[in-house]
Order: sequence, then C-alpha cells, then structure tokens
Amino acid sequence: MIALLLLIPVAIGLAAVFLSLFVAAARDGQFDDLDDPPHRILHDD
Repeated sequence: MIALLLLIPVAIGLAAVFLSLFVAAARDGQFDDLDDPPHRILHDD
C-alpha cells in the first residue's frame, strides 16, 4: 500500500511532464508538415 502512495503521484507527475512537452511541441509547429519530408527523400535535387 505504501508503494501505491508513492507510485501514483510519480505516474501523474510524469504524465503531466510529457503532456506539457507535447503541447509545447505542438504549439511550436513541430507537427504542422508531416507529408513533405517523406516525399522530399524521393526527389533528387
């Protein structure tokens, strides 16, 4: 029971950290253009 009292807040804290990192990456536009990079490999400049 003591382990649950420790692990549940740790898990919630890690989830909050990863959610904030995801929101920051989405806000910076990292996920805006997902189609062009795979096609760019196929075209030789």
